[in-house]
Amino acid sequence: MTTDVVTTPAALAFAMKSTPKISDTEWEIMRVVWAHHPITAAEIIARLTAVDSSWHPKTVRTLLARLVEKGALDYVADGRTYNYQPRVTAQECIAAASGSFVDRVFGGSLKPMLVHFIEQRRLSRKELDELRALLDGPGAQAPAKPRRKDSKP
Repeated sequence: MTTDVVTTPAALAFAMKSTPKISDTEWEIMRVVWAHHPITAAEIIARLTAVDSSWHPKTVRTLLARLVEKGALDYVADGRTYNYQPRVTAQECIAAASGSFVDRVFGGSLKPMLVHFIEQRRLSRKELDELRALLDGPGAQAPAKPRRKDSKP
């Protein structure tokens, strides 16, 4: 599954400031909520335990409460059942987390990050073509064409 996130530096900075910091475990819960909202805690627990039986219902409920407190989730009470829905989008969280990662690990610079991942992970021809298309896409500057010696400026 690929997620396309296009953002400007200003949007990235805003997302980093306004989007709650989500732990690795909370990301798993958020993915379920993003895909199936509105969703009850029991449904979230069922989906998580179907993939990984080590999830404990009390842990999930604690993490849901934490995500509500952080502002990542909201809920509507229906008797004793809470229907959860996201207050932030997956794209906002991805932008905040990736921006924070680039800042912490690569001093805010994308070039060393790209070089690192290209050198450390084998990219398929298709992935290289997609990356090239992104780099050459709208807003990208084409390399200057060399002038022929006999052409006039």
